[in-house]
Amino acid sequence: MTDSRLVIDLCGGAGATAQAVLDVAPARTRVVSLDSAAAMQRVGRRTLTDSRLSWITAPAEQLADHVHESADAVVCNSAIWKTDVPAVFTAVRRVLRPSGRFVFNIGGGFAGITHPDEAITHTKPSLNSLIQQIAARDFGYVPPPVTGSPPKLPLHKVTEHLATAGMTVVETEVTAQHSTIAEKKAWLSIPVFSRPDGTLTFKQRMQILEAAYALIDPGAPTVTSWLVVVAQRPGRRP
Repeated sequence: MTDSRLVIDLCGGAGATAQAVLDVAPARTRVVSLDSAAAMQRVGRRTLTDSRLSWITAPAEQLADHVHESADAVVCNSAIWKTDVPAVFTAVRRVLRPSGRFVFNIGGGFAGITHPDEAITHTKPSLNSLIQQIAARDFGYVPPPVTGSPPKLPLHKVTEHLATAGMTVVETEVTAQHSTIAEKKAWLSIPVFSRPDGTLTFKQRMQILEAAYALIDPGAPTVTSWLVVVAQRPGRRP
């Protein structure tokens, strides 16, 4: 991003990714953080005061309806699978300048990939498995089949969606995020990432999370696999 002037932080939440971009970008770079969660953005507006950062409250699918200038890059950290992916890819293509980059990541379970580190430091029972067990026991939750269910967003499907939108994959990488159970609990406390999926309320999911967390060592190491994708809009920058 040595020559970036406008970066879009898609599904930006409270702005942590936007601030990370500004920390390494040239001084002239501006970042627009777009998210549909007004409550999370209010947190960001209070804590992040960089004048180069602005906010738009809207769904990711409506990106092109709210940004009317060309972006050098669009980033989406840890949320692309929560969106209407084809619609978002089309919107991103509309706002990117020629040769502009689109960088996003997909959780390993959704992408169907596993980093080797995940097997080495896997905690048993995992927080996720405890969440499902407690949800089934106390709330009648029916987990999806363990076998026979293909990943929701594997690389080949991502590539197809990008091609349909008019972009190409230029780089991919499987990475490992090392953290602790305590950090993972904080992550799962964010409404959009709360588990399990389905009709349970957020309050019920938090009750389940607290019960599962009480059964596991907060300091236990945990590893999350991610597929990182870098795509590009074809063409030369004017």
